Amino acid sequence: MKSFLRDNGLSLVLMAMFFAFWVAQAYTGREVENDNRREHGKPALSMANYLRSGHFLSSSAENWESEFLQMGAYVMLTVILFQRGSSESKDPDRTEKVDRDPKVSRNKRDAPWPVRRGGWVLALYSRSLSLAFIALFLASFVAHALGSTRAHNEEQLGHGGDPVSLWEHVSSASFWFESFQNWQSEFLAIASMVILSIFLRQRGSPESKPVDAPHRETGA
Repeated sequence: MKSFLRDNGLSLVLMAMFFAFWVAQAYTGREVENDNRREHGKPALSMANYLRSGHFLSSSAENWESEFLQMGAYVMLTVILFQRGSSESKDPDRTEKVDRDPKVSRNKRDAPWPVRRGGWVLALYSRSLSLAFIALFLASFVAHALGSTRAHNEEQLGHGGDPVSLWEHVSSASFWFESFQNWQSEFLAIASMVILSIFLRQRGSPESKPVDAPHRETGA
């Protein structure tokens, strides 16, 4: 058990933080939504009903959408683009391990099964990380669109307005404002990481260059 916790501590802590903050989001989001409902003379939502509401689904999915877009774009951009001196970039002056042809490792016993299988399976596996992020982004985008439309229609009905279709809402400026305000912040954050890692260090982190590394040294 001790070995398992040591070997998986990073993912376990990150997922625990995700669930803790998601629960906190649900609790505080319900309070916000119920305050709004009380102002309009409507009954408060139970937690079970709030978790099915457009308010909760939209607020969750629009953030997941931006995160997966950022990570998918970043994975793909780092294949072909460089930043001299950044720990987040490949070195433009040399061939990195991530660029080696996996076909030469086909007979390695400990190579992943797709590498040993070869063919289209290997071609798909060679791009599986970016494809996974693209799929997660698209799923989150659809969930955001559905949740945002539901939240919009709930608000419209509460004010005596008419509901709109999914297409009408997705075509509106308000929906894209929800997305763009998150997308821009994600790319600002990752650009900050790329640029700051040129000059700043964090001893012990694989996201940083060694503390004594020169600023022009590229990669971790």
